[in-house]
Amino acid sequence: MVEMTLQGIKKDILSGKKISKEEAMFLYEAPLEELCSMANEIREHFCGNGFDMCTIVNGKSGKCSEDCKYCAQSSWYKTQVEEYPLMEEKELIDLAKYNHDRGVVRYSVVTSGRRLSKKDVDAVCKSITNLRKEVDIQVCASFGLLEKEDFEKLKAVGVSRVHNNLETSRQNFINICTTHTYEDKIHAIRQAQEAGLKVCSGGIMGLGETMEDRVNMVIDIRELGIKSIPVNFLNPIPGTPYENVPMLSQEEMRRIVAVFRCLIPDAAIRLAGGRGLLKDKGRACFQSGANAAISGDMLTTSGMTIEKDMAMIKELGFEVRAMEQ
Repeated sequence: MVEMTLQGIKKDILSGKKISKEEAMFLYEAPLEELCSMANEIREHFCGNGFDMCTIVNGKSGKCSEDCKYCAQSSWYKTQVEEYPLMEEKELIDLAKYNHDRGVVRYSVVTSGRRLSKKDVDAVCKSITNLRKEVDIQVCASFGLLEKEDFEKLKAVGVSRVHNNLETSRQNFINICTTHTYEDKIHAIRQAQEAGLKVCSGGIMGLGETMEDRVNMVIDIRELGIKSIPVNFLNPIPGTPYENVPMLSQEEMRRIVAVFRCLIPDAAIRLAGGRGLLKDKGRACFQSGANAAISGDMLTTSGMTIEKDMAMIKELGFEVRAMEQ
């Protein structure tokens, strides 16, 4: 049996080999600075200096039937989240213009609930049709567990990508949510892909999962052919079952990002929810393999301003552009 080494694994990744679960777990135990430097080198090799920035708008908030233990929008928990129905077309378009004018290349409409109703799918398709006429920005959508015919409607009006996080590993999912399954998510992702849409899928770190859970999740994402991977860090919300869960350290976050980069070397590893909890707002993670981010406010928590993010990204030597993962 060949002994695993950091340099040996890096050589294999740079030559195009997919590393195994065992190799990923070995990397997780490697010295942090060496691991992060290696991940950054791999990112440069496969992705250059491209940086994919998107923003999200909470297009429908609260009253969600699902019991995801981390979520402020679940009707199972008493939180302070604002509740409102599907956002009006004008507001969606005005927000798209605002983001486009600040250099954002992707704009995602996200809605609460297990899935949008057929009526709401048709309504948001009309809004996106008009949005695309007025604003030159890529539109993404996160509308829950839709079926192929719904995704085909979204594709037809110009949506380029849909988002559906796996959240955690198949083994750990039942500890996070009981009202839908990991397989429900896989099914929706495959339905979107069959409709011709690209998919963005990642997870939330800090839900009590192990590193093995994280690696298993990313291997599933890799097998689905997904190349845009949001990495959320749990922001404990008062009123949810996870309100007192301790947050991960910055060092742990860097380690996670670096290992994910090694598992899918040509992906957009996207820092998402929870980034604002970091003192450096993600700078060290962007030097450890991450090359994408969600900017501005998150769904129910405050994020960073687009202007500050743009300045940091430029200072780090990145160029903001749409990366076609």
